Amino acid sequence: MNEDRYERTIDELEPRACKWWPKEVRDEAQEISVLQTLLDSQERFISILKLADKHNPSNLFELIDAARFSYSLFLKHLVVLTDFGSEPLQRVNKDFDELFADRKLSYNIGNGVVEYQFHSLPVRGPLTNKRMKIDSVENLSVEAPDKNLCKDIIMLLIYGAAATNARTRAVLFKCTPYEYLGEDALIEEFVRQNYIRVSRIISGKTASDLGNVAQQYVVKYLIRTLGENYCVRSNGTVPGVTQNEGNTLTTFDVVVDRINDVGRHKKYVAIEVTFQETSNSTIERKGGQARDRFEKITSSRNYIAYIIDGAGNFSRRAAIRTLCDNSHCTVAYTPEEFELLIEFIKEKIG
Repeated sequence: MNEDRYERTIDELEPRACKWWPKEVRDEAQEISVLQTLLDSQERFISILKLADKHNPSNLFELIDAARFSYSLFLKHLVVLTDFGSEPLQRVNKDFDELFADRKLSYNIGNGVVEYQFHSLPVRGPLTNKRMKIDSVENLSVEAPDKNLCKDIIMLLIYGAAATNARTRAVLFKCTPYEYLGEDALIEEFVRQNYIRVSRIISGKTASDLGNVAQQYVVKYLIRTLGENYCVRSNGTVPGVTQNEGNTLTTFDVVVDRINDVGRHKKYVAIEVTFQETSNSTIERKGGQARDRFEKITSSRNYIAYIIDGAGNFSRRAAIRTLCDNSHCTVAYTPEEFELLIEFIKEKIG
């Protein structure tokens, strides 16, 4: 056993590993995948809105059917655009009888009062994303089992702010897409301006790349836990640590240093993150780089740590052993292990 509690062998590390993706990482990866699906289908969604007749709701559903556009996907677009998701919809469902007399949506968009008879609302129990089939890429890509439920919620999200009942209008005040239906220029501006927010969320991330999500989760954790005296950068560099014969600074998954260190050698901790549930060549690449990185980091009087986890990684023991042998701190991907990493960072760079 290594006497340094931060430097683990593979046999010391493996019992502490979780081996399978933590729920919070899977959830974030799923969210990114869903948002990417929305961006990929944005043009078709816009086309339907441009052709829709705001005074004839059945025309909108005919267009969705003709385009073979999934109702759950169309609904997810509206949820994002109106920023009216499962939590406010659950409140609407709970207070349904008070908001909608005779279970009808009565609204007026300037051409007289129109009534829409709900088919599925209200539903028993919480109106969750899973219930609406807008929680995963798989559900968005197939026809929703409950098309009538989707239609009911689509009507709420498009016409809700025009309800004749004052209380209903107040609750659904964000639901204004009816103002843009059939208006090409207004539709373009409304959708694209709102989707700038979506694009920023997934900027720099690959929807299917759980490894990248794992890296971003570590960054968020370190920022939150270390506090304002530390600088945490994703894909950062360490002064003096180079590759390609000294011409390019080496990029690490995460780099941490203290802000406003003055009067002494500024120290850095570089962190590499690798989590693979299935066997993958990424660990072999990191293993091949490990010795050179360790030597250069050490020569620069800085430190390198590895976060290693996943059943696939531990199936490649030679590569893991190389990482452990060339690391100042090696931890698994669990909250307890992250606490040890925090201790290491504070001990080494202050």
